[in-house]
This record gives sequence, structure tokens and C-alpha cells, in this order.
Amino acid sequence: MELFWQEVSPAALLAAAAVTMFGGFVKGAIGFAMPLVMISGMALFLQPQLVVAAIILPIVMANLLQVLKFGAGTAVEATRSHLRYIVIVCVMIALSAQLVPLLEANVMYMVLGVPTVLLSAIQLFGVRFRIPPERRGLADWLIGGFAGALGGLSGTWGPPTVLYLLALDTPKARQMVVQGVVYGLGAVTLLAAHLRSGVLNAQTAPLSALLLVPAFLGMQIGFRLGSRLDQALFRKVTLVVLVVAGLNLMRRGLGW
Repeated sequence: MELFWQEVSPAALLAAAAVTMFGGFVKGAIGFAMPLVMISGMALFLQPQLVVAAIILPIVMANLLQVLKFGAGTAVEATRSHLRYIVIVCVMIALSAQLVPLLEANVMYMVLGVPTVLLSAIQLFGVRFRIPPERRGLADWLIGGFAGALGGLSGTWGPPTVLYLLALDTPKARQMVVQGVVYGLGAVTLLAAHLRSGVLNAQTAPLSALLLVPAFLGMQIGFRLGSRLDQALFRKVTLVVLVVAGLNLMRRGLGW
């Protein structure tokens, strides 16, 4: 892969920064969807593998900030209670990330687009599942495996994790802590996995590092303005935009 500035025009770089800032704003305001926003937005004008590389460092920063908000003791306790799920997610992220360099562009568009549409639609329509206590182990393996595989390929494992915690009837405050831990450890795993896969390298890492700034600024604005927003409405609008963007990625993957 060429140095990113040899294939990314100044206009595309500004657009990537704008998309990243909006993703950070969404993350700060409502606590989710940053990877989905960045992927669905930047894949419209950047090559899919470059998009996967570009989101890595901003995701690591955003999720580590989320973990730090809860304190070390709370994070450790949450890790213990969901250790199996977290380990499965991280292992699958590490394994599936190695497939990214092997996938053709049209396949990558589908890999990025299909989960964006499905996971956004599930949340948009409020689909709920329930996991009975006796099926918890099976759910950890199945949902954790799916979330991790998706995370390694596309950089997003958050929506399956949210659905998993809702299906366990996890209290809201507890959900936020567990999500922070899963996202934080998963993000570090993704970073290490793509250093090994070669997706994040000396040519692509500078773009990812540059996007740390708009991601951070967007999160800070989201933190400040989030309480003033109609959370339900903003969440629905964001999900609708993601569905439309995901459908467009699928269109490109199909060559239409």
C-alpha cells in the first residue's frame, strides 16, 4: 500500500477528519456507533483496507477514555463477571483481523456494509432478545465469537455486545461499565492484531494518528452537548443515516 498521502487527496483528508469528528461527537453524546459512523462515512471515498487502518487508533483512544471514566476497581470487577465473553471477543478479533489483507475490495465493501445495515436496523426497530441464565455459556461463545469475528474484519464489535447485555437484562449502569471494558480491551487487541496483519503499518498509521485529533475534539463536544440533545431522537437519526450509508456500501460491493 502506498503512503496514505499519495492516495488521499486533501479534500478526502478533510472529509475523513469531518467524519471522524462526527463519530467522536456521537460517541461522546450517546456512547456508541463511533466505528460504524467512521466506517460507513470514510468507505464512501477511501479504499476499504485504508478505512480499517484509519479507524484503529481513534477507536483505541475513545474506548480507553471510556474505561478510565469508571475507575480501575469497577473495570476489574466487570471484567471478572464477563471474563469468558471478553476473552472470546478478543481471541476472535485477533484471528479474524488476519483475513483483512486477503479480501478483495468488493468483498470488503460487503463486510463493512452488511453488518452496518443489520446491526443499525436491529437497534433502530428496538428488537430485543432474552438469554436465560442456563444458556449464558452458549450465548458467550456464539455472540462473543460473532462480535469478535466482526470486530476483527470491520473494527466494530459494539452493537452485538449491546444486544448481548440487553438480552441478559443487565442494569443500565452496569452495561456502561462492561461495554467500556469490552471496547477497551477489544480495541487494544485490534491494534495488536492489525500490526501483525500489516493493515496498520508505516504507510497507514500516520492517517490513523492524524484522526486522533478530530476524534478527541468530537468526543469532548459530545460530552458537553449530549445532555442537551433529545437522546432518543438523535439516536434514531444516527441509525437511519447508518442504514443508508451501509446500503450504499453494499451497492458498491455488488458492483451496482
